Amino acid sequence: MRAFSRAAGGPMKIAVAKEIDPSEPRVAASPDTVKKFKALGAEIAVEPGAGLKSGLPDSEFTAVGATVSTDALKDADIIIKVKRPEASELAQYKRGALVIAIMDPYGNDAALKAMADAGVSAFAMELMPRITRAQVMDVLSSQANLAGYRAVIEGAEAFGRAFPMMMTAAGTVPAAKVFVMGVGVAGLQAIATARRLGAIVTATDVRPATKEQVESLGAKFLAVEDEEFKNAQTAGGYAKEMSKEYQAKQAALTAEHIKKQDIVITTALIPGRPAPKLVSGEMVKSMKPGSVLVDLAVERGGNVEGAKPGEVVDLDGIKIVGYTNVAGRVAASASSLYARNLFSFIETMVDKKEKKLAVNWDDELVKATALTKDGAVIHPNFQPKV
Repeated sequence: MRAFSRAAGGPMKIAVAKEIDPSEPRVAASPDTVKKFKALGAEIAVEPGAGLKSGLPDSEFTAVGATVSTDALKDADIIIKVKRPEASELAQYKRGALVIAIMDPYGNDAALKAMADAGVSAFAMELMPRITRAQVMDVLSSQANLAGYRAVIEGAEAFGRAFPMMMTAAGTVPAAKVFVMGVGVAGLQAIATARRLGAIVTATDVRPATKEQVESLGAKFLAVEDEEFKNAQTAGGYAKEMSKEYQAKQAALTAEHIKKQDIVITTALIPGRPAPKLVSGEMVKSMKPGSVLVDLAVERGGNVEGAKPGEVVDLDGIKIVGYTNVAGRVAASASSLYARNLFSFIETMVDKKEKKLAVNWDDELVKATALTKDGAVIHPNFQPKV
C-alpha cells in the first residue's frame, strides 16, 4: 500500500523547522543532506535561523540550493525537526504532511493525540528498529555516542584536576579514576574518551556481552557474574530489569568501588521506563570531596540520587552534573549526524525513478516508527487505552 505523491506532479517539498525550544541548539538538516535531498528531486525550505546554534547560518543552506523563508512550513510534504512539534507548530502544518523528529512518545499521550488531531503522519526516529539496514538511521546511537563523549568532558571540567598521570619535577599527579555505569553506545564512548585522556577506567553493565567490549577498550569490568547476569539481555540488545536480589548484590559491590572513584558517569536507560537508580545518596556521600558524578539519565528521573535536571548540585564538595540534552552540547556534530539519520530514513520513502514521495506503510521501518496517520494514533505501543 502506498501513500500520496505530490499533487499535480510538482516536486515534493521538505521543510526544515527551526526549534522553538530555546534549550535545543540542534537542527534537522545540514548542507550535505540538503544537497542529497535535492538530488532526490525535492525542494528544500528552511526556516530563518534554524541552524544558527549549530554553527550553520542561513547562507550555508542557500549556498547549496535551499530556500530560506518564514513560509518554509507552508504546504510542506515532509517537515523535519529535532524535537516533537508543539501545538503552535502543528497549526502551521498541512494535513497529511509527514513530520519526522525525536518524538519522546512514552507517557506523552496528549501530545500524540494532538498530532493525530492535526492530521499529520508523525514518525519517531528513536523507535527505529535495531536491524542492519537501519543502522545508518539509528538516532539513539548517533546522539548517545556524542553524549558519552561530552559526559567525560563535563566530568573533566567539573573535576578540577588532571586526568592523566603526570610525572614532573615538582611531583607526580596521579591518574584520575573514572567509573562508567551502563555500557551502551554512550558508555562505550565515555570509556574510550576517558582512556584517551589518560584516566584509569572501570565500567559495569548488567549485560554479559559488554564485558568483552569494556576490556577491548582497555578498561576493567566490574559485575556480580552469577547465573542471572549471564542471561541478562533482551533480544533487541537492551538491558533487562534485574531481580531485587541481584540489584542488592551489585549495589554492594558498586558501593565499595564508588568510594575510591574520582568521576562516575551513569548512562543507564530502559526505553519507556524511568531511569533505574544506580547510585544512592549514601554512595554519593561516601565519595571523596572533589569527586564528580555525571548523570546522563537525568531527563528520565536520573541514575544518581540527588541529581537535578539542568543543574550542577554541590554536596559538600561532591558535584552531581545533571545537564539535559548532553548531545546538544556538541550541537554542530550532533546536528550533522542526526541530519544523516533523517536523510537515510526519508530516502527509503522516495520513488527514485519518479522522484516523488511514496511511503510504503508495510515497510518494517515505517511500521516501527509511525505514530499517527489519518487522524489516529496507529502505533500499537501507544494506542489510546479504552
